Amino acid sequence: MIVSELHLLTPELSLLGFALAVILLDLFIKQKKVLAGVSIAGLLVSAGCTLALWGTPTADVFYGMLSVDRFALFFKFLFLAVAVLVILASQDYVSKFERFQGEYYALVLISAVGMMLLTAAADLIAVYVALELSSISLYILASFLKDQKSTEAGLKYLLLGAVASAVLLYGMALVFGLTGHTCLICIADVVQGMTITGLLGSPALLMGIILLVAGFGFKIACVPFQMWVPDVYEGAPTPITAYLSVASKAAGFAIILRVFFVAFGAPEWLSLGWGMLLAILSAVTMTVGNVVAIVQSNIKRMLGYSSIAQAGYLMVGLATVGMAVGADEVGQSGLLFFLMCYSVTNLGAFIAIIAISNKINSDEIDDYTGMGKRAPLLALALTFCLVSLTGLPPTAGLIAKIYIFSGAVSHGLLWLVIIAVINSCISAFYYFRVVKVMWLGAPASEEKVPSSTALRTALSLCCLFVLLLGVVPGSFVGIAEAAARIFGS
Repeated sequence: MIVSELHLLTPELSLLGFALAVILLDLFIKQKKVLAGVSIAGLLVSAGCTLALWGTPTADVFYGMLSVDRFALFFKFLFLAVAVLVILASQDYVSKFERFQGEYYALVLISAVGMMLLTAAADLIAVYVALELSSISLYILASFLKDQKSTEAGLKYLLLGAVASAVLLYGMALVFGLTGHTCLICIADVVQGMTITGLLGSPALLMGIILLVAGFGFKIACVPFQMWVPDVYEGAPTPITAYLSVASKAAGFAIILRVFFVAFGAPEWLSLGWGMLLAILSAVTMTVGNVVAIVQSNIKRMLGYSSIAQAGYLMVGLATVGMAVGADEVGQSGLLFFLMCYSVTNLGAFIAIIAISNKINSDEIDDYTGMGKRAPLLALALTFCLVSLTGLPPTAGLIAKIYIFSGAVSHGLLWLVIIAVINSCISAFYYFRVVKVMWLGAPASEEKVPSSTALRTALSLCCLFVLLLGVVPGSFVGIAEAAARIFGS
């Protein structure tokens, strides 16, 4: 890599520099709120660098290990925006680990760096290193409260994550052993020339692809690799639960799309094969997530199973990419737009939960009774986000589902869309149970629920974008299409 290419990595390098600055400042200053300001400043600087690169042509750095293209830049900006909102929402929560605020903010920034590198990775080695950089930070953050539930969450996440990493690495080793390359484009060149009899005669390569699906499946929490989600979501600090449910999931879908489309997008029979595999996993994932969410009494566990179901809806987009066979932008752009909508919606729901649960010291749904009278604005925001997760107008969730489902129907996945629509109806039951409790129940207390200006700002931004994406989605769809277009180049 030549020095002149360093400017292409300014988003990651600047954010890493601010993470180190936060750690050093934590040693010398007593006013810890400064650390949050420095962290947000670092994220904004990195976002500015990302926007500055948007118009530049696609380029490879580190000898083809990383690709700087609009697809990667789209996700980098998404991760940075999510991290800003999470840090703003954390201002009502950091008192629970007051002595370790510097480490908390630094780990959020470092995990964001890992995810940004992951979405730009164009080589299996880069994929693995970036995945571990983000994952190790998240393992620590999940156990940050240091109580019984948080420690259990961190330990389960670490152990199951280690197994998933081993499975993924074994899959990469098999792919490398059979193709002789770790570069995604080079793998594609080898696989492209194979016939179906050639692949069946090389079961190790087929096993490698299946192990890649399993390893990445853990990252996006699809069935049957979702077993870590409920306990980790319940035990982790609520801002980190929000971060996991949005940023980590988005990073997983981004790298699956890049790896499978670039490396295994041809020949046609192979693309159709993994497309159908993902379609079946999608149907099972959304069904299991929604059915099990119905019986949950803890709102964080309920949203954990909800995020599994949402992963199933997102996998409709991945399946569409496989079934489309080639540079069809419908599947890719539909997936990117859905991730955009899901991010602001789920973040908004968790931010409202942070404010409410901090006051009532409970995550039980029954304890949210009468919250519409005690905190009408928070209850309204949470209701609005739950309506969007259900997929009802005039929210982002409706447009996202229409976009991703229409692409699936046009590529022969009508059966999958029917299952998804039925599941959306099932999800309305447990989402609106929370709404019913908040607005129709009698409050246990008349005491108001306070929240910081930072949290209210983050929540307002989320609700604003949920509305904008639902009412005037055109420009946002255009951004998603521009980011997906690099796959056709």
